[in-house]
Amino acid sequence: MSLTHQQKAATINEFARNIELLGLSPAQIAHDLNTTEQHVNEVARLRSGVLEKPWVLRNYLLSQAARAGIEPVPFTALVGDHPTYWFRDADAIDLGLLG
Repeated sequence: MSLTHQQKAATINEFARNIELLGLSPAQIAHDLNTTEQHVNEVARLRSGVLEKPWVLRNYLLSQAARAGIEPVPFTALVGDHPTYWFRDADAIDLGLLG
């Protein structure tokens, strides 16, 4: 399943808005997800080339929002429970690392 152009644009915007809302820097996200700032930026712009990576970032942001008691900007395309998508590697997503 691939995203339409509109879904991609919306998801990129949702990542940016949630990162800003949470006050997180790419450096902090990179540290927490064991990767580089550049890779965080690529994933947030849906340029990683790996289907699971945006789900890792999404889950991280939702987790950070819950910990902070902040209502996140809802994701409109990355919805539901990732293990229900048969074409996703749920174990890779569950590791919670981008690196």
